[in-house]
Amino acid sequence: MRILVVGAGATGGFFGGRLAQAGRDVAFLVRPRRAEVLRARGLRIVGPGTEEVLRPSLVLPGELDGSYDLVLLSVKARALPHALDDLAPAVGPGTVVLPFLNGLAHLDAVTERFGSAAALGGVVKVIASLDADGDVRLLDTLDGTTVGAMVIGELTGGSTPRIERLGRALSGAGFGLTVSTDIRTAMWHKWAFISTLGALTTLMRGTVGDIVAAGGSRLGLALLAETAAVAKAAGHPLTEAQLSRIGADLTLVGSTDTASLYRDTAAGLPTEGEHILGDLTSRARALGVETPLLDLAALQLRVHDHRLATAGHRPPVAH
Repeated sequence: MRILVVGAGATGGFFGGRLAQAGRDVAFLVRPRRAEVLRARGLRIVGPGTEEVLRPSLVLPGELDGSYDLVLLSVKARALPHALDDLAPAVGPGTVVLPFLNGLAHLDAVTERFGSAAALGGVVKVIASLDADGDVRLLDTLDGTTVGAMVIGELTGGSTPRIERLGRALSGAGFGLTVSTDIRTAMWHKWAFISTLGALTTLMRGTVGDIVAAGGSRLGLALLAETAAVAKAAGHPLTEAQLSRIGADLTLVGSTDTASLYRDTAAGLPTEGEHILGDLTSRARALGVETPLLDLAALQLRVHDHRLATAGHRPPVAH
């Protein structure tokens, strides 16, 4: 199976790198700037006590040599239109496109471009970032042992020979793999979590531990109540166990957790605010759900992104 990974950032670099290490036929579609770094340093996955260096197969836009069986799409939302243009030559009649973006808005763009039959749903979890050297830096494990996890499924739900075949192709590659019969619910549940954490840390400009220490535990739980209400109204309610677990994470003393929305804001970078919080609050209004705290966080991110745009900082298209 020929696999094309679009994007070699923290997420694409980790999962694509693990697949390449496991002997899968993997190529990375990257822009020239990222290709220079990868050719000079290799694809490095580093963390406490580990440094893995890969020399992956790289493809630049315009160099694709035919269709691939599977395209793993892992870019920031702001780079999605350019990424779809770049990967289009890799999509043939039997190609499956599996995007790993936050939220749900990207599914419309993928299905509009390549057809609903080509797209799958996916959720990935890895606590990592791309550091100043361009290396994939693992920051923590998911549960004390697992570094990364992937959930895939048919957007129409249920099980098919195609999704079972892809599950076999992606399993045993150094990360957890689950084939879901209800991937839309899994995507909604992740969206609820990242929206809550993103809104909390963006509004308060600090880690979960900082916010808890300042007496802000109730704010995290209030934001969770709003995101859970939207998910429930959309037909994908979180379970009591999930609500309890997320609530515990949001009120954990000493926690260093932050969200990418906050990290991008703190670094003075454009954010995925519209893709994550803007789309969620828009759906909330359509569903008749009040989300005043989420609206406030979305507005703050709009102001931040507007300031950058008017100052001449244009979102990058590199992936």
